[in-house]
Amino acid sequence: VQLQASGGGLVQAGGSLRLSCAVSGLTFNMYDMGWFRQAPGKEREFVGRIRSTYYPDSVRDRFTISRDNAKSTMYLQMSNLKPEDTAVYYCAADRSRVTIRSAYWGQGTQVTVSS
Repeated sequence: VQLQASGGGLVQAGGSLRLSCAVSGLTFNMYDMGWFRQAPGKEREFVGRIRSTYYPDSVRDRFTISRDNAKSTMYLQMSNLKPEDTAVYYCAADRSRVTIRSAYWGQGTQVTVSS
């Protein structure tokens, strides 16, 4: 199983980025998938998952998760980015509900938001 996260980069505050997580080695539409992020010195934080409309307050109304089953890819559309969104973003997959303890993780992609 491989999860390949991409799309990170440097963006100014107020800008947008779209992250991608390409998946291979599992039946994509049978798995829950989600995004997490980890800022320096902080714990890994849940950002959202495909099988839920819940987003934490820190990203609600700015981040949206979607998936393309035909491409076995999950996306994280981020808008109105803030410096506090700076982190390494990870995607994860789970046969049931994706959590911090899920078995399958991507390598992470760095997002840096400048003020």
